[in-house]
Amino acid sequence: MDATLLARIQFAANISFHILFPTITIALGWVLLFFKLRFNATRDQAWMDAYFFWVKIFALSFALGVVSGITMSFQFGTNWPGFMERVGNIAGPLLAYEVLTAFFLEATFLGIMLFGFRRVPGWAHTGATFLVAFGTTMSAFWIIVLNSWMHTPTGFEMRDGVAHATDWFAIVFNPSLPYRLTHMLIASALTCAFLIAGISAWRWLRGDQAPGVRVALRTGVVIAAVLAPTQMFVGDLHGLNTLEHQPAKVAAMEGHWNTSGRVPLILFAIPDENARENRLEIGIPALASIILRHDPDGVIQGLNDFRGEHPPVAPIFYAFRVMVGIGCLMIAFGLVGAWFLWRRGALPTLMLRGLVVMTFSGWLATLAGWYVTEIGRQPWLVQGVLRTAEAAGPVPAAAIASTLVMYLVIYALLLAAYVSTIYRLAGKAGKQPVAVPA
Repeated sequence: MDATLLARIQFAANISFHILFPTITIALGWVLLFFKLRFNATRDQAWMDAYFFWVKIFALSFALGVVSGITMSFQFGTNWPGFMERVGNIAGPLLAYEVLTAFFLEATFLGIMLFGFRRVPGWAHTGATFLVAFGTTMSAFWIIVLNSWMHTPTGFEMRDGVAHATDWFAIVFNPSLPYRLTHMLIASALTCAFLIAGISAWRWLRGDQAPGVRVALRTGVVIAAVLAPTQMFVGDLHGLNTLEHQPAKVAAMEGHWNTSGRVPLILFAIPDENARENRLEIGIPALASIILRHDPDGVIQGLNDFRGEHPPVAPIFYAFRVMVGIGCLMIAFGLVGAWFLWRRGALPTLMLRGLVVMTFSGWLATLAGWYVTEIGRQPWLVQGVLRTAEAAGPVPAAAIASTLVMYLVIYALLLAAYVSTIYRLAGKAGKQPVAVPA
């Protein structure tokens, strides 16, 4: 493999590891605020038991997110110097805004949130929890602003091959931002919901049926029941926006080769990019046209219209189906779980076991969706402005390959340690009840 492809794989490995943790903390901060507000309103210790357990997971996730983010940012200078040379006038300020308005806010109040419950007034601790949650969301906002701009760049002009901002409002609120931001925030909430529900179900099945476990379990299931169907609706809007601005990506997602109407929704196929066709295709006639054009005869551009300018088909095609498949499972578990809680007040054993299996499903769906988004932009790094190959640095392929192996080994060990630590904390939680002052 050449140096550019290796650099792409290395950055993908770094961001794949990094995104796991913000995906949890963005929503978990707000869930912790909910736990704290419920305790303030009811003085029921169950809510603080849930808070004290999950704030540990938040702290662990936050720490790994910060460390992996720093590593990732260095690659802009080592592997992708052309990115900042060409669009640094826009990317640089947006990344700086994320640090100034979000990271400092989180870092400042995280200590109070973690250690201040008995050291500061209750309102101050609740306020710190709110500010940390708000900071995680602002961090997501600025990162998604930059990423969305890379997909739908607006508000700039090129001078001597360098992008210069002409309208910051247009840059920040670019055409795809509302859809990407909403989609990502809901993805974070679902990731968090199934993590909470899955770990709580695991504790329940092991005999830890304390009130704090019960309220956390119910919270996770209810969030999933509300937001999983909502995500399907938002995802449809996002798809329509992508069709408008990046039709080649949608064609790859659908495995659609020739421009035509009555395009089937392909449930399964093996895309063959050399033969420009799908093998073993199973689809529902005209459904893709109905979804994307709201018309069974709606015409959708095929990949052959973008020959040489479209992304690799197979990874996008498969990743999109993984994302949608997991999303459908989330809808089923959320709605069925909510029904059991409403009608019977408890979840049956089979449902609890299913939630344990779904514990990290949000990670899989998020990664699959991220691959669809980022691979689908190829061969562009900034759509229509900067090609990926143009931004690559002069680092030799052998050097990139060696550091890639190092990254993968370290990330595998850290991920195993993270997951095992969560289960270790969950196993000890029921043996160490938290005393909450009256």
